[in-house]
Amino acid sequence: MSNKRFLAIWIPIVAVVAIIAIGANIAIGMYRGAIESYMGAGSYAISNTADGDKLDTEYYTADYATNEEAKSASSELVEEIAGEGMTLVKNNGTLPLAAGAVTLLGRGAADPVYGGSGSGTADTRTAVNIKAGIENGGFTVNGTVYDQLAAFAEANPAAEGGRTNIVMDKPEESNYNIGEMPVADYSQASRDSFAEFPDAAIVVIGRAGGEGGDLATNMEKWDERAEPGQHQLELNADEKDLLELAKSQFENVIVVVNASTSMELGPLQDDEGIDGIILAGSPGVNGFNALGPILSGDINPSGRTVDVFSRDFTADPTFVNFGDFAYTNVDDAYFVDYEEGIYVGYRYYETAAVEGFIDYDQAVVYPFGYGLSYTSFDKAITGQRLGDVDGDISVDVSVTNTGAVAGKDVVQLYYTAPYTPGGVEKSSVVLGAFAKTSLLEPGASETVTLTVPVEEMASYDSTGDGAYVLDAGVYEIKVQNDSHTIAAGTAPITYTVDEKVTYTEGRASDETAATNHFEDVTAAFSEGKVTALSRADFAGTFPKAPEGADFEASEATIADFAPYDAAAAAAADTDSEAPVWGADGNVSLVDMRGLAYDDPKWDALLDQLTLDEVVDMLTSGAYNTAGLPDIGKIRTNDLDGPAGFSSFINPDLWTGTAFPSEYLLGQTWNVELANAMGVAIGNEALTMGANGWYAPAANLHRSPFAGRNFEYYSEDPVLSGALATAAVDGALTKGVYSFTKHFAMNDQETNRVNGNGIATWATEQTIREIYLKPFEMIVKNASGELSYYDADGTKQTAEIGATAMMSSFNRIGGTWAGGSAALMHDVLRGEWGFTGFVITDFNLYPYMYVDEAWAARGTDHMLTFAGMKTVEDTESAFAQSNIRYAAHNLLYTVANSNAVNGMAPGATLTYQPAAWEIWITVGTVVLALLVAAGVVWIIVRVRRHRNRPVTVNDELASS
Repeated sequence: MSNKRFLAIWIPIVAVVAIIAIGANIAIGMYRGAIESYMGAGSYAISNTADGDKLDTEYYTADYATNEEAKSASSELVEEIAGEGMTLVKNNGTLPLAAGAVTLLGRGAADPVYGGSGSGTADTRTAVNIKAGIENGGFTVNGTVYDQLAAFAEANPAAEGGRTNIVMDKPEESNYNIGEMPVADYSQASRDSFAEFPDAAIVVIGRAGGEGGDLATNMEKWDERAEPGQHQLELNADEKDLLELAKSQFENVIVVVNASTSMELGPLQDDEGIDGIILAGSPGVNGFNALGPILSGDINPSGRTVDVFSRDFTADPTFVNFGDFAYTNVDDAYFVDYEEGIYVGYRYYETAAVEGFIDYDQAVVYPFGYGLSYTSFDKAITGQRLGDVDGDISVDVSVTNTGAVAGKDVVQLYYTAPYTPGGVEKSSVVLGAFAKTSLLEPGASETVTLTVPVEEMASYDSTGDGAYVLDAGVYEIKVQNDSHTIAAGTAPITYTVDEKVTYTEGRASDETAATNHFEDVTAAFSEGKVTALSRADFAGTFPKAPEGADFEASEATIADFAPYDAAAAAAADTDSEAPVWGADGNVSLVDMRGLAYDDPKWDALLDQLTLDEVVDMLTSGAYNTAGLPDIGKIRTNDLDGPAGFSSFINPDLWTGTAFPSEYLLGQTWNVELANAMGVAIGNEALTMGANGWYAPAANLHRSPFAGRNFEYYSEDPVLSGALATAAVDGALTKGVYSFTKHFAMNDQETNRVNGNGIATWATEQTIREIYLKPFEMIVKNASGELSYYDADGTKQTAEIGATAMMSSFNRIGGTWAGGSAALMHDVLRGEWGFTGFVITDFNLYPYMYVDEAWAARGTDHMLTFAGMKTVEDTESAFAQSNIRYAAHNLLYTVANSNAVNGMAPGATLTYQPAAWEIWITVGTVVLALLVAAGVVWIIVRVRRHRNRPVTVNDELASS
């Protein structure tokens, strides 16, 4: 072969090998975070000083030796949560059932909803199904019918339209088919088997939910039997037929609602042929084990509703302003108007009834906080302490079990503030505090104390004083069984405020005074473009669907939707000074543990960082914070989600226990169980090497159609905030920082990331009193103990609070939430005193600007992978100052977490690559050797061929 032909073949081969080797290493560098999420990350070997080796550096200790043991304990907790969360809302005396032979009916009996879909999902591959759960109560289940239902579900999967299937952010691929098996399909063998299992028909009605899509408000497209205007949260024709079948064949009919949102249950409540209704929620991996014992009475139900159950969802004030609304004069821009104002859920129904606008008994099926028991309770107020306006109101309530079986009760304290028509909007009742008793035997009593700070009864006056105000007048404090019913034997307690209190200097719980920060958002209402529902005129202000000019964005909104101009922001800044980067020093991150955020030593640590490494860390934050070994910072592992650790990127690598949905946990009304879940999450974290938790989720059930309601506790901010705070506290005991999400007003999924995002419009009073309230409670009330070593090597303790938060996809008004200085800095850090770092929601969308987030001085970390977002400015003093601030926030959180377990002051780290990195290195070396060998071989071959005497055959070959 001639040299020319030889080179033509082998040089491209060697070049391709070289390109593969170089390209692979470049790609690994660019997408390292994504690869680590799929394949696992390397670890760090800790080297302590001689003095450090003598210290106990296990700041947080797992209660279990292995992850398997931790998950086993979590599974026991799942059953306990389900047992207290499943809520009995109807019982004509049939329940509890004597153990016997029962028949399960409905597709959901064999294909139940264990949780939601999307990032809030959890692993249910080993889940206990409804059949096994009912058998756990001593019942025998009809296998003939069950097998037919299971076969039908398998033949009609959700992905093919056999049941509600929400595909994240892909409405064109989603379907909303309820997928119930038609009654005509029940075989003769199944029908004949009814007589063999006659003690009860247990009919399962299921509804799923998922991230990225809301439930359907009109089912005509999805259900050929749907009536005009029929929506997904009412019974469809197949389900109605099924109930008629059950009633015709069985004396006892129990309905189990397997859904994590409210449904229109009026027809079932009114139907005398339906003997009982249980709200089972979405109970996670083995929560259905509690269903059988509840049916049999081995568990006495003690759950309470977390939302009001109205009779007609289309008559709710949120209905017409929930869904798909696009501006006509801005490309790919969407909006939603919270015209109902503060009158969300029970606050509307209770207030509208007081004002005579609705007939409560006709409008409401089950109040907020409602639930039945197999026993009865008496309540009596045994003490009260009424502090001054700077103090608290405390009420002692004695609860006595007056029935025949043991049970738990929930005590709810509501207040009614004085209202002046035309003044600050106020609901007729507001939940102030609640408590759940322990298990009380028949005849036993327990006293619980409920406390409400007086300042919590203040209302936010955005159009007048621009502050929280406590109006003068008489306040009523009431012990109630639910939002509508005062506990028998109790009377309202009156509390008088002599003079109006305006909190211009801030309430006692505020770091700085609350004042108007969302005037641009409220402007849509004050300018008359949007009308907020007012108690002074419910009829005249009742929300209407957007029409005509409502679809035209204002000039200010158009400007808000324009691309963020990082250069202009830097040019407008006159105060920033460029920070120091790359300074010499030997300060380690663990040295900062326990120190105040503003301790001067932080400057010494931050000066050691380089700009490039900080930018890389902050812009590649999906499920981790990057390692910075030069300052002794390991790579942390931060995982989803609200129903337990999950990773839909690599479920085999990062999978925790599938807990019940937050909706079902909410129905427990038990802060101790929420705290126990947080502790369980912490134990799993320590045994699997996790540090951060993308949870709990504290948005509200503004509408029952919101697809992500399963991730959120309730329609009420106080209930939500108390439960979330307890969960955060539990996780803190194991050094886990909890990213409470989604901050804020992420209350619908439709258009959440479409185009330029969705503008959310509400009055400042609504924003603060309703949607920010649970987050405020977490920031102000979460608390844990932090141990650390001081400079002398003496162990100290300090208090630590919530140190992480996740911002949201939506816009507050026209400004992306993550880039809103008003929300992320002025309120969160300024007024509430939050210290820690904020991560974005998944930052894959163009309107979520990195520079804007940093400029807001509130959002620090980008939940995305390296190379997927562009940073416009790292050169200006303004940008660098913002970047350093973000790094400080992140490092403060990590230093005060379980990420520094095993590290004493002065510790250093040595990186130990993951197995895939070793193989990549080996592969790269092999490829490099092949390239080198190929080059050498080519050179030698060419030289030999060139120096070889020419023969006749060579001449012939060349010719």
